[in-house]
Amino acid sequence: MKISEKTPEKKEKPVEQSVAPTESMQEIAVQKANKPLSRPGTSSGFSINSFLNKEEKQTPEEEVTVKTDHLPQSHFTDTDLQMEWNLMLKQLQRKDSFVFNAIKTFKLVKEEENRIKVLYPSDSAKVEFDKISGEFFNHFRRKVHNHSIEVDYLRDVENLKIEVVTKRKIFEKLVEKNPILKDLDDLMKFDLT
Repeated sequence: MKISEKTPEKKEKPVEQSVAPTESMQEIAVQKANKPLSRPGTSSGFSINSFLNKEEKQTPEEEVTVKTDHLPQSHFTDTDLQMEWNLMLKQLQRKDSFVFNAIKTFKLVKEEENRIKVLYPSDSAKVEFDKISGEFFNHFRRKVHNHSIEVDYLRDVENLKIEVVTKRKIFEKLVEKNPILKDLDDLMKFDLT
């Protein structure tokens, strides 16, 4: 058997390099600011506190009067009104379905010779109607040659139909059409909750 000889490992000593200060190095003084370097406190013009604590100011409403003495006042019928209203609804259905769905339940009724009553179901629907009402009534006035038309708004609670349709109600309507479904329900015990 041979015994292997170990070769002694050479350990290298790390050489430290020292940097001698040279004449080219200079001391640099860092200046500190006494106050922030940003722009002085400018206001954006909006304050949350002032918005929350704002008192409602009474703004005087200016009353706009239009003299209709010299404008045409031709006769129009309720049929004319309904035809133009339905035409406008059809155009609105294609153009803006959101507003159409909000105002399709409105009813326009001719009250007197120059007065139209608008029955609306809710205040939110009236807001959507206000967006197009000026355009509609101006068009209608020109169409029937009557510029002295006055419009009255009346909230019609009965017109607003809020009905929750449950599975049971749907099934009962189907039973009215086909009574055999009742026997099927007795036999199968449908879950109509």
